[in-house]
Amino acid sequence: MSKHIIDLSLPIRNASFDTQEQHIEYIDHYAMARQRATAYGVDPGDLPLPGVHSASERITLSSHAGTHMDAPIHYGPTSEGKPARTIDQIPLEWCHGDGVVLDFSWMEAGQVIGVDDLQRALARIEYTLKPFDIVLIRTDRWMDFDRHDWAMRHPGMGREATLWLIEQGIRMMGTDGWGWDIPIPMMAEALRKGDADAFFPGHYAGRDKEYCHIEKLARLNELPAHGFTFSAFPVLIERASAGWCRAVAIIDSHSE
Repeated sequence: MSKHIIDLSLPIRNASFDTQEQHIEYIDHYAMARQRATAYGVDPGDLPLPGVHSASERITLSSHAGTHMDAPIHYGPTSEGKPARTIDQIPLEWCHGDGVVLDFSWMEAGQVIGVDDLQRALARIEYTLKPFDIVLIRTDRWMDFDRHDWAMRHPGMGREATLWLIEQGIRMMGTDGWGWDIPIPMMAEALRKGDADAFFPGHYAGRDKEYCHIEKLARLNELPAHGFTFSAFPVLIERASAGWCRAVAIIDSHSE
């Protein structure tokens, strides 16, 4: 038996249309030679390869840029009546498990996924959720990564749908859309019109029931509906509301 690994992550990069801050300064071998030689008190010309040292990068980055995992503290100061956990407090057991893909690629931007939608999607793939499955919401909007309006093109999860998944024993969820909820300007417009319940309902559900979600996944369209392992461990950032992760699907292949 061999294993096929599919990368489900989007890159951190310059010139991204992600609205979260990300900037990479590349420091090449020659600049590093000059910098480090001065720090080490040596002449760059005396290095084993004269004038050449190791490359490096300096990165300015929001914890919510790129493919990342949101911790309960992102949703509010408390969850289930207790101080909400930060990303460095998330049980790693939540981050690795059986993956399930629910296909909502047919939905339009701004549509809210409800409980009935989840149940119909599960019926279509003839699957019953079990505790600690990792549920992945497929929108195919990762394909818009290079569009200037990428953050405006996805459907999102509603409060009731998010809570329903948690009630099935799900603690880790994810989406290949820009965000878990519908686009922020659409929610803000609803709030201005007096509909407070329409503002981040999927996120704020985590104030009542503890869970994590991953945003900005990719290539969920390349996965089977179930029968694979999902793995995504967040970078260990002390007291942070989120952490970048390299998400992958692991599929067992039976060779002849």
